[in-house]
Amino acid sequence: MEATGGDGTVTPLAKWRNDFSIAFQYYLDRSTPHTPQRWMGTLGVALFYVLRVYYVQGFYVVSYGLGIYVLNLLIGFLSPKIDPELESMDGASLPTKDSDEFKPFIRRLPEFRFWYSITKAFVVAFVLTFISVLDVPVFWPILLCYWIVLFVLTMKRQILHMIKYKYIPFDIGKRSYTGKSFSRSSSSSPRD
Repeated sequence: MEATGGDGTVTPLAKWRNDFSIAFQYYLDRSTPHTPQRWMGTLGVALFYVLRVYYVQGFYVVSYGLGIYVLNLLIGFLSPKIDPELESMDGASLPTKDSDEFKPFIRRLPEFRFWYSITKAFVVAFVLTFISVLDVPVFWPILLCYWIVLFVLTMKRQILHMIKYKYIPFDIGKRSYTGKSFSRSSSSSPRD
């Protein structure tokens, strides 16, 4: 919905926002197939954030909140879209035996949204480091230790879930099904 003036004209701010949104989406769409480059850019943004926090020697609560948010995104990235513990089993489940039909792993949070959310989180956290009210004085080693304990417990639970339902959220060591591995018999006629 466009912001309009009293006489029905589109305001310049609304037009600029719409043009910016279209250009942003265009470049976001163009970056989709370039996964390594996107993650290198995110690593660069994260490095800027870490350097800013190190230089200022503060904003540890913002960093802790960022760490919790990234941990939450990681759990969504490693979890299947249809969780066997939460969803009723109506035919669509993960294979639990070697004889079960191959079903690809579909993530709850796709890689592109995972990347976009992490990048946006680091940019927002970087901007928050310029707001002095958010620089709450805390003893940062306690926050770091608490985050490490939270990370270990959460990942332990996630890994046990992976073992229980026998899924691997990565392509390492999985069988790949390509067109070359399936051969046609000579007696069958090709379809149109």
